[in-house]
Amino acid sequence: MEYPENVLKKAEKIKFLLLDVDGVLTDGKIIIDENGREIKNFYVLDGMGIKLLQKIGVEVGIISSRFSLVVEYRAKELGIEVLIQGELKKLSAYEKILKDKKLKDEEIAYVGDDWVDLPILKRAGLAIGVPNAWYPVNEYVDYITKNPGGKGAVREVCDLILKAKGKWEELLNFYLI
Repeated sequence: MEYPENVLKKAEKIKFLLLDVDGVLTDGKIIIDENGREIKNFYVLDGMGIKLLQKIGVEVGIISSRFSLVVEYRAKELGIEVLIQGELKKLSAYEKILKDKKLKDEEIAYVGDDWVDLPILKRAGLAIGVPNAWYPVNEYVDYITKNPGGKGAVREVCDLILKAKGKWEELLNFYLI
């Protein structure tokens, strides 16, 4: 996949990828059974992309305005240590991550899809939206993924960062041998 040069330049600086959940890591649907148990669908290729980024030292975290045990389980499964849930005002969580990790805005990529994501999208070094984002979110991003949330958007972002850092071919070759 080809990426715009200005987006690749921003992606080259990324040390930390932050993700929203509903509509980004998932397709945005929440299934609740008759016992109140929540079910979400996660795309396995997104998980592989996250693991590839971690392999090259790019940390991945999650900020969600909702709390979900399912998300907690998925984050643990993927080795995601920075997980902030139930935070409607996401900017304060973002600023805490910057401070704790000693990062600058330009070292953060953020993928969001709704109004609660706008404050971070306006600050992050690489702001990314998904085609299924709610209007006007994608007016504030550097890049809109071709794949929708929950169906490869996160993997596309991971590939973008890997390519910008010159690591995509190296990792692909590792799996080809």
